[in-house]
Amino acid sequence: MSEQVNEKELVAYIAEQSKQDAGGISLVLRYEQEFIGKARVDENGEVDIDIDDLVDYILGKKDIKLHEPEVEQILELEMDYLTEKGLAGYID
Repeated sequence: MSEQVNEKELVAYIAEQSKQDAGGISLVLRYEQEFIGKARVDENGEVDIDIDDLVDYILGKKDIKLHEPEVEQILELEMDYLTEKGLAGYID
């Protein structure tokens, strides 16, 4: 993702759609970036992220008070936002 993401706008979008607390959303997004930062880059410069591994990683953090469906919803809404902005997409 080479474009800059407006984090406040992203969190507000997710909060509006999910009715989740902005603080919890920010934590999920922070741990997501931490997880992605540790992921291996393949020969094409891409990172393949397993959503189940990512959710487990986030749920394993002591300060996360959300349940699995809530974390998954936040991550899905983030992808929706990024796709709408043309900053991300799914690989077939």
